[in-house]
Amino acid sequence: MKKLVIIQVATPDYRAEFFSYLRNYLSINFELYSGDMYFEKSITSDSLIKRIKIKNHYLFNRKLLFQTGVFHLIFNDIILILELNPRILSNWLILFFRKIMGRETILWGHAWSRKGKESKTDWFRNIMRTMASSIIVYTNSQKKELQKRMPSKNILAAPNAVLKASKMQTHEFNGDLINIIYVGRLTIEKKIMFLVKAFHKGLSKFPKGTKLFLVGKGSERKRIEAYIKEHNLGGKIIIKGHIGGYSDLKDLYNISFFSASPGYAGLSITQSFGFGVPILVSKNEKHSPEIEAVVPNKNALFYETDNYDNFIEVLQKAYLNKQYWSSRRPEIIKFCKENYSTESMAEVFINLCVDR
Repeated sequence: MKKLVIIQVATPDYRAEFFSYLRNYLSINFELYSGDMYFEKSITSDSLIKRIKIKNHYLFNRKLLFQTGVFHLIFNDIILILELNPRILSNWLILFFRKIMGRETILWGHAWSRKGKESKTDWFRNIMRTMASSIIVYTNSQKKELQKRMPSKNILAAPNAVLKASKMQTHEFNGDLINIIYVGRLTIEKKIMFLVKAFHKGLSKFPKGTKLFLVGKGSERKRIEAYIKEHNLGGKIIIKGHIGGYSDLKDLYNISFFSASPGYAGLSITQSFGFGVPILVSKNEKHSPEIEAVVPNKNALFYETDNYDNFIEVLQKAYLNKQYWSSRRPEIIKFCKENYSTESMAEVFINLCVDR
């Protein structure tokens, strides 16, 4: 069995289950390298994830990155997995020299940039993809799209997941299931202030006692706190901060009717489904590939982007069909178990080195 080595910019806590599974299965044949902080400062490495620490050197206001402490890996006969991100300059060097030496190097990440597959700069990203031995993308739909662009390249799909199948369970709640939950970064890009204002505007139309839980950290927190204070919304909009522990997240999802994604949606989709909670999604956003998991009227509802009235209207209708949505929770979990578990995600990586 060949050793599997992964280099990451950062290793946040939502990756803990995934890396733990790889380490438990591969034992000494697995190594993980990462820095302490991602391009976005709100994403930091979890101290509980076992890793070899490396240095992240950010350039041009954190637009580019050069990592040190990894160049000895160029010469090793291992399966090396790098992030598919052209902004990581050191990855270009590692890819180039390992290709010359005939070493196996795999890129893992989004098939396309945030601007999509028709981006004018995709030719640059494609140079990086061409140098890789294989490519691992986050969804089956991205695999199909990229395979059309690169028919001779070995492309694998490891559907992005945050929970083990065993942790995806229905949990009985004796109270009234009316709360809304947001889990993610509190940033401008995630449009968190839209959610806060939309919830406030519709509060009188929602069931009495409805609360909005905000789970995460980011630059918008102070603005949210000021808004809550100005409009006397304490106890109605509750900022929980970052929560990485399964039990605490489970308890919050357990008392939530819907989760919400006011900006582009990503891992929050499969996380919400893992707890059986349907999600309310902004319609016209450049969503991350996890959007493929959304099935309207089965595990999610869309509202018109940046439209307060439509957000309120869609959520009102959901409350009118509360019994239906509550009954959907076991099916939502079943769907997530079958398609988006950390075990199935990790198996794609394990299969790279088994019997080799």
